[in-house]
Amino acid sequence: MSVGLATAATLLGAVVGALAGRAAPALTRRFPATVREPADPDGYAARHDPAATRAGADRSAEGHGRAAVDGPRGGPSGADRAWPLGVSGAAGVIGAVVFGGLTATLGPDPALPAFLLMAAGGLVLAVVDLACRRLPDPLVAATAVAGGTGLVVAALVAGTPGRLGAALAGAALSLAGYVALALLPGSRLGFGDVKLAAAVGLPLGWLGWPALGLGLLLPHLLQGVVVLALLAARRVRRDTALPFGPAILAGAWLAVLLA
Repeated sequence: MSVGLATAATLLGAVVGALAGRAAPALTRRFPATVREPADPDGYAARHDPAATRAGADRSAEGHGRAAVDGPRGGPSGADRAWPLGVSGAAGVIGAVVFGGLTATLGPDPALPAFLLMAAGGLVLAVVDLACRRLPDPLVAATAVAGGTGLVVAALVAGTPGRLGAALAGAALSLAGYVALALLPGSRLGFGDVKLAAAVGLPLGWLGWPALGLGLLLPHLLQGVVVLALLAARRVRRDTALPFGPAILAGAWLAVLLA
């Protein structure tokens, strides 16, 4: 693998990630949250987060005028919520790692541009899902189309059209598996997660069955670790809804590196 290629991909990933982070406030306005936090009748948040108590006192002091602006719950909407200053920098670092890892693994493969295109879309989707707990259909579709088009070009360049069938089979199996999981009683998977899983099934299927198998398994392991850590830190409760899109994307990335 060319050092220049790896360096260029890493820098490109840093730029794409930073741009996704900077676009976070605009993305929250474009795709407002549709899932609300569960009710907190026992005051869990106030007991375990002193900032929540201060915020509640501030809202009471502001009166009903602020509630009319912010919505029925009296809290800031997703569009107006302040974003940490380090979001853009952190997203840039993540983008650099993602792009660099893919390039180091695939090298000068004709399919590398397709994987990088999907990674770019994945960074944006991860930001939106973390902010709004949504995976909007237009963004998922754009990511899938960009990656699929890149794979078609790679198949033509490499003279391996048969791999497109494997990519489509991977997408179909991912779709079927996640639909089954989403329909289970008590499942917290949304159909945005299902569509994203189908999209990432394309490049994983292109790489083969080991990559696809890891891509289906790893997101659930990663999400389980995150949930346990947050529960141990008392940052969430058992009924807290958490985004699953970042786990799908991170699991697919690790599957490419490990397969």
